[in-house]
Parts: sequence; C-alpha cells; structure tokens
Amino acid sequence: MSHSEKRRGKVVKTDRTIKGSRKAIYALETLFDKAYNAKAAEGLAEGTLYRYRHAHALFLQYLDSAGVRKDIRYIDVDTCREFVTYLLEDRVRFDGHKYKPDSAKTEGVSPRYTNDIIKTLRTTFRVLKTDGLVSENLFESVKAVKHPEKLINVLTPEELKALLDAPDQRQYSSFRDYVALLVMIDTMARVSEVLTLTVNDVDLNAREIVFKSEITKTRRGRIVPIQPRTARLIKELMVEIAEFESDYIFLANYGEPLQPNHFRKQLLKYAEKAGIKKHVHPHLIRHSTATMYLEGGGNLRYLQALLGHIDQRMTARYTHISRQSIADNHEQYSALNQVIGKLNKPRKVKR
Repeated sequence: MSHSEKRRGKVVKTDRTIKGSRKAIYALETLFDKAYNAKAAEGLAEGTLYRYRHAHALFLQYLDSAGVRKDIRYIDVDTCREFVTYLLEDRVRFDGHKYKPDSAKTEGVSPRYTNDIIKTLRTTFRVLKTDGLVSENLFESVKAVKHPEKLINVLTPEELKALLDAPDQRQYSSFRDYVALLVMIDTMARVSEVLTLTVNDVDLNAREIVFKSEITKTRRGRIVPIQPRTARLIKELMVEIAEFESDYIFLANYGEPLQPNHFRKQLLKYAEKAGIKKHVHPHLIRHSTATMYLEGGGNLRYLQALLGHIDQRMTARYTHISRQSIADNHEQYSALNQVIGKLNKPRKVKR
C-alpha cells in the first residue's frame, strides 16, 4: 500500500493543539504564581501567604523600575543583590500606607524588613528549583543584611500588674479587654490566637485552652493549661456575651469578633493610664511572659510547647533575660565575691 493510500480519508493535522509561546514558561509572574500555589497547598496561614505575594510584587516592581525584563533568563544573582540595595537605599518606607504620616515615609527600609523579603524570595526560588522550573536558586547566594540586634525592654511583673489594673472592669468592653490580657499573660499566646478563640476551644473543667491548627501561625495545634482565675473569668465573660449568640468569646460591643488592631489601640491607652513609658504592644506581652517563665525556673522545652514553636531556636529568639535578672545574678556570682569575700560590704562610716 502506497503512502498516499494510507492517508486517504484521514484527518490531516497541520495546526498545533497547544497554541502560544513557550516564553510563558520563563515569565517571572507565572513562576511566582506556581511557587505561591505550592505554598498555599501546604496550608500555610493567610498572613504567611500574604508575605509571599508582597515579596513577589516588590521584586517585580523593582524589575520594572530598573528596566529589567521579567524573564528568568534575564535575571542573575547580581540583579538580586541590586534589588537588596534598592530596598535599603531607595524603597520608600510605608509606601502606600494610608494611616502613616508623610514624615514617616522615608527612603530606605529597615534591615530586618529587607531580610524578611530575602528569606521569602529564597524560599520561593527553592520551591521552583525543586519543581524543576528554574536551574538555580538565585537568592541562595544573597546574604542577609547585618544589623545591630536591638535590646528588647520586656515588661516587669509590676508593669504587667499595672497594665491589668488599668481597664475599668465595670464596663463590658474594658472587662473583655482585661480577660483577653489575662489569657495572653497566662497562655503566652499570640493576640490573633486569643481573639479567635471560640467557646468550644475552652474546657473550663479541665482548665485547658485548645489553639486549633487553623488559627496558629505554624499551623500546628496545641493545648495550653490555664490557671483557675483565668478559667473563672472566661466563664464570667461567656455569661456577658450570651446575648450575642456567637461562638466567639471576645466580641466587640455590637457582637462581632474583636479585631487585633482594635485591641492594640486599647492596649496603648491602658499602658498610658498605667504610666508605662515603654512601647506596649501585644507581642511584648508574649516576650515578657516567656522571659518571666524562664527566669522563674521554667524549662525551655516546655516553653517551646507552650509557645507553639516548631524549632527550639525560635523559642530562644523570643526570650530575653531582663537587665534586673542579669544584675541580680551578677551580684550573686561575681568573681569579685571570691576575690575579696565578705569584705565586699557597704561602709558603716563614711569618709
């Protein structure tokens, strides 16, 4: 049978089924979308996924402003390092933030913010390399920016007590804030975790709170014990909110779940009323209570479980020994005590 006879009566294929350019596989927007979808499939928290979108958008904006094609074939390690320099020197801080004054919108973002962007993009390219979509991780060779480690002024037990005394418990909203603050101190939980608690997350008889995996930053659930006083006040608050018929425990005056930003503003007012000069924010409560836990003799491994950290290094990063504790420890164990012994006493007679 001839070749022409074999073809007789059959469909002849001339056009391609898949149309378009292969250039799309090199488009950075497409690659970033694939990396984002991969991280979303891991069930990461909404805030974490937002950081990926934000870092991707920043890098693409920089490429536009620098006149670099948003094509992986035109981007190298030098491009990535130039992007870091742009962040540190030219990127406008709080750009587009409608609640920040113009005076705060200065050129150059902080090293800490820059390192967060570098880390996010490094993870993005690691995903793309693992999936065979890029040949190398361009941000693997981009080093983190060095910056001085700031001393964190944790709150003292006296300051925390003054903060608890600030809300007027005769009013519903202030009593609600008091209970939220008490729960944060007792559990060392994040403000977002506390404010999203429902009545089903609290076992008042067992005196335990369940922080479900879907509300935690690490997407790992944990059970944290609470003190009898905390359990009693949560029960009292549940009676107060019964009329709203809501599953949530911490509610605004009109029955909707209390938002973290509103609680932060209230916390600033309470700190001012308590006469605390330090900048008080919800995460400082977590820092302070974790520090007190360790200084009181608590175990680092147990603290890791209470805080919900995956890696113990994260726990160590969130705890800071107070200056007073260092001073007390130094007074007790200073080498000078061994050198001059009991002679190290205040003078009875002044010269």
